[in-house]
Amino acid sequence: MLPAFSDPVKVLVVDDVEKNLLAMQALLERPGLELLCVSSGEAALELLLQHEVALALVDVNMPGMDGFELAELMRSNARTRTIPVIFITAALHDASRAFRGYQAGAVDFLYKPFEPDVLRSKVDVFVALFTQRKQLELHAAELKHAIYVNDMFNAVLGHDLRTPLAAVMTGAEVIMHTAAQPNIVSTAARIRSSGERMEKMVAQLLALAGTRSGEIPLELANGDYGAVCEQIICELTNPASPQHGRDDVRLTIEGNAEGLFDKHRIAQVLSNLVANALLHRTPGTLVEVTIDGSRQDRVSIRVGNEGCIEADVLTTIFEPYRSGKRASTNASGLGLGLYIVKRLAEAHGGAVTVQSSVGEGTQFEVALPRIPPNVKSGIANPQ
Repeated sequence: MLPAFSDPVKVLVVDDVEKNLLAMQALLERPGLELLCVSSGEAALELLLQHEVALALVDVNMPGMDGFELAELMRSNARTRTIPVIFITAALHDASRAFRGYQAGAVDFLYKPFEPDVLRSKVDVFVALFTQRKQLELHAAELKHAIYVNDMFNAVLGHDLRTPLAAVMTGAEVIMHTAAQPNIVSTAARIRSSGERMEKMVAQLLALAGTRSGEIPLELANGDYGAVCEQIICELTNPASPQHGRDDVRLTIEGNAEGLFDKHRIAQVLSNLVANALLHRTPGTLVEVTIDGSRQDRVSIRVGNEGCIEADVLTTIFEPYRSGKRASTNASGLGLGLYIVKRLAEAHGGAVTVQSSVGEGTQFEVALPRIPPNVKSGIANPQ
């Protein structure tokens, strides 16, 4: 039985004897299989330029270009070099001729007279392999297109959501500062809080759409990791806030914190890690952020708190859409933040790791080279 496939699978048959070609047609032709029969190597090469074939059945002894020469020419061309070749010969078994045939690219020899069932079986095997390969290629192309469409949808959706979302948040802010009734102020505060949460989800979707393609554009410049970290901490904390105050985060800088990096991308990394640490810390405890520049070749960013991540969550924590959730909070997200952290660290030639245990707390570490390797024209490819 031939595997189901939309187009007929083609097999090339090359033999200078007309009755042999007719015998092959009678033996092999069936629905779903198309035989391309020619009587010379030159004619075979012309057909191979027009058709994609699953297998070539080639007679060794032909006037002009013999079977070995045809196989060698097929191997020298990128379009035809992967086509399996089975030589068919009436000559006696000769080890030297067989060796030359395998050197030319043969996968098998059949010596006349051969059993018809043996030939049919061998042909069916190569036709099945060809069909499976074409199906895998089609499936891969479909998956690639689906990922592209999905990422484009995320990017367009994120862009179109931002404008009305900004208007909602601005309106909520105005109401909070102008309304006299406490219940209205409270409602506006909830609207603003929900808008901020939605804005973060939109930003994560946009970041994901920008990283799934494999190539992440980097705008590299000399900078200070400590200065970027201080800026992010200021944005995430509020001196007047009882929830996340500036005193809730302790920043320590050790050694030289300078390096070559994309400030915007590293700000994304720090924002995700510090925001997560603040959100999931034990109330009343500190978030520790350390910029370690004591090594000459790299800078390490460590962000930790006294919380603990469950073991089953740790195994998939850097995968997309794998958000964790603490029992003491109702905070959850799209599960993209740590995936984006990992991708951006890899784009800089670095890596991110996590350690977490009861009593020791949780610490994420991003190790980054001072000068990202393999960066050309501001484009980094982490794969």
